[in-house]
Amino acid sequence: MVGRAQGLYALASQEEIGLLMVMNFAFIEGKYNGSSISVLGRNTVFSKAREMPVIGGSGLFRFARGYVQASTHKFDLKTGDAIVQYNVYVLHY
Repeated sequence: MVGRAQGLYALASQEEIGLLMVMNFAFIEGKYNGSSISVLGRNTVFSKAREMPVIGGSGLFRFARGYVQASTHKFDLKTGDAIVQYNVYVLHY
């Protein structure tokens, strides 16, 4: 493990399951240890692929810009547990 996803989400739609995602990818190992990438955007969880903007970061990712593509690989309706892949494309100084 090189990091953790930390944040919160809130329901953001009346017609479909859409979430407002506020999330940090916080790195805990290697070159980026102590740095993070911040994401804020709408996530329509039942869409095959979703795109959310990278709005900044900290440490080595200060002034980061880019986007995240999320796709769900597994979702358990009974427990609410999900396995989601996040591909992060980021530019930073």
